[in-house]
Amino acid sequence: MQLYLPIADIPVNIFLLLAMGAAVGFVSGMFGIGGGFLMTPLLIFIGIAPAVAVASVASHIAASSFSGAISYWRRRAIDPMLALVLLCGGTIGTALGVWTFTLLRSLGQLDLMIALSYVLLLTTVGGLMFWEGLRSMLRVRRGIAVSLRRSGSHGWIHGLPIKMRFKRSKIYLSVIPVIAVGLIIGFIGAIMGIGGGFILVPIMIYFLRVPTSTVIGTSMVLTLVTMTFATLLHAATNHLVDAVLALILMIGGVTGAQFGARAGQKIRGEHLRLLLGLLILAVGIRFAVELVIRPDDLFTIREAGGAA
Repeated sequence: MQLYLPIADIPVNIFLLLAMGAAVGFVSGMFGIGGGFLMTPLLIFIGIAPAVAVASVASHIAASSFSGAISYWRRRAIDPMLALVLLCGGTIGTALGVWTFTLLRSLGQLDLMIALSYVLLLTTVGGLMFWEGLRSMLRVRRGIAVSLRRSGSHGWIHGLPIKMRFKRSKIYLSVIPVIAVGLIIGFIGAIMGIGGGFILVPIMIYFLRVPTSTVIGTSMVLTLVTMTFATLLHAATNHLVDAVLALILMIGGVTGAQFGARAGQKIRGEHLRLLLGLLILAVGIRFAVELVIRPDDLFTIREAGGAA
């Protein structure tokens, strides 16, 4: 069943979009990520313009994160104060990201920048997460205890001023690195159409020393708010949000996220990191292949400039 997307200006199979939304929503709920790193490339691979894919996927990420965040909130697995401080930087980063997105589009460099950003970010992060997850699994098999958060273990980050006590996570930490992390995640999310959870979760665990019990739920709150904000800004400034596409992806995403959140609770942490790293790495490699293979059409006609 073909459905015409008004902003993307192409017909697509509605059942394909629903299946994609559900699959990415499942991944989002399982790993505690927005899923945009997977959905945006999938949309680009089926022929949707990168700019429209990034702007429209933000709403899908927000919907998936909302569904997953409710599930974690019911289990008291969210640190409200930590999420609030992250959002202080996240909203600023999102606004800067949308401004940069608009600037690159006006210069005609947006599509190339999105592709290169995905290749660099996904292959790097995916490779590191896959290697770390593999090492953790090997340590467990050898009987070596793996501790992600050692008592009394502090780095230079914990010596920074302006500290706050985050009661739910049971940590005493400066707000400076927390705000900085939120700003970076918001900026990257607005430009690339990703929630940034696959970057945020490792940073919170290994650098900020946040317990794994509150990491995923808290990251979903940040993703929810920043992606909602990014959707509104993209719609108001660039007019690239395809409401029909976003709605279909939301329906599939909300459904899949509920099942993914349940599945994620049944899998060991090191196995989750290994699977997530492998998935991220695969998408990055696929994007790299798209950049170097010979296209079917050597010439395209496109609208120049930043006009909608």
